[in-house]
Amino acid sequence: MTVIHETVDMAINLPDGTRLSARSWIPEDAVAQPVPAILEFLPYRKRDGTAERDQITHPWFAARGYACLRVDMRGCGESEGLFDDEYSPQEMQDALDVIDWISRQDWCSGNVGMMGISWGGFNSLQAAANRAPALKAIITLCSTTDRFADDIHFKGGCLLGENIGWAATAASWFSPPPDPALAGEAWRDIWLNRLEKMPFLAQTWHERQNRDAYWKHGSVCENYDAITAAVFAIGGWHDGYRNTPSHLATNLTAPVRALMGPWNHKYPHMAVPGPRIGFLQEALAWWDHWLKGIGNGADRAPAYTAWLMDSVKPATSFGHRPGRWITEAEWPSPGSRHASSTLARPGWATPCPAFVQQARPSTAVGMATGEYFPFGFGPGELPDDQQGDDALSACFDSTC
Repeated sequence: MTVIHETVDMAINLPDGTRLSARSWIPEDAVAQPVPAILEFLPYRKRDGTAERDQITHPWFAARGYACLRVDMRGCGESEGLFDDEYSPQEMQDALDVIDWISRQDWCSGNVGMMGISWGGFNSLQAAANRAPALKAIITLCSTTDRFADDIHFKGGCLLGENIGWAATAASWFSPPPDPALAGEAWRDIWLNRLEKMPFLAQTWHERQNRDAYWKHGSVCENYDAITAAVFAIGGWHDGYRNTPSHLATNLTAPVRALMGPWNHKYPHMAVPGPRIGFLQEALAWWDHWLKGIGNGADRAPAYTAWLMDSVKPATSFGHRPGRWITEAEWPSPGSRHASSTLARPGWATPCPAFVQQARPSTAVGMATGEYFPFGFGPGELPDDQQGDDALSACFDSTC
């Protein structure tokens, strides 16, 4: 049985002198026989925010021969410094410095993997695009390749309600104090300084309503070829980020595997609707191949795997979505095709002529749309029957 040493406040000192705090799980014999490392780099407070999830995930990998580190970002939890923005140049540099620091420890073999869901999925992709030398493979879940066109702020050029909602949620994550048990008597001064310097993200995001350099920064779609690490991309049909696995499988020249399930914004061994999968086992096979060089066939998995959901009556909650798994050896599939249609009436041989359709905005429209990002926090998050919304909307039908 592998003995694991857990450290609740491992110090990672960055080149600028800032001390980041990590919770680590490292096999006892790793100093004598160095092992690959797995990093999860988040702002979500390892002492409370993700503590339960971390305790399920990282010790499991550690017991199978990995050094696992869950690191709080600058200005979050017990890490020093100040938070400035999501996916900022400072965050990206810190991620690269952390990966480099890990790779040089005596318990690390020099190979590092990075994983995460949502924020951690974003910065895993970004670290790969920045070509951290020690970063050999990543697992990105519920993330995006395009911060402007396919994120929580704007969609199709339209401002999303989640833009301000997420700004408020983020403030609740970054404003609490560090744990006095780790920060000591300075905890209150650290807390007050964070509150005073905390950015007003709603304004930052609202003021940037065009695809400019701010949004291009951190959008890996700007240069897919920058990614050379092996990428395992996972998404869920009931999540707000549904396009990323396909986009990565289509555009990356690096080794890539895409997996889509029926899940919400959760790790797929914890998500709803079911069926859930053994995510830890799938991830282990990925790490074993790309970080340890084990020939287990992980590099020969289908390019795209998806849970093809059966049609069901709308409901605001599902414990399970019936369907079946399908796979494509290549993606896009050689047999795939694109279809287009034009507005027409039954029996017309030509497209519909020009016409005028009046739309009157109503706050009553959209009541049945559900949550943009279902998290599984309770029943009622999914879209309901939208016939009522359709009755108040300008709708167009096609023959397809």
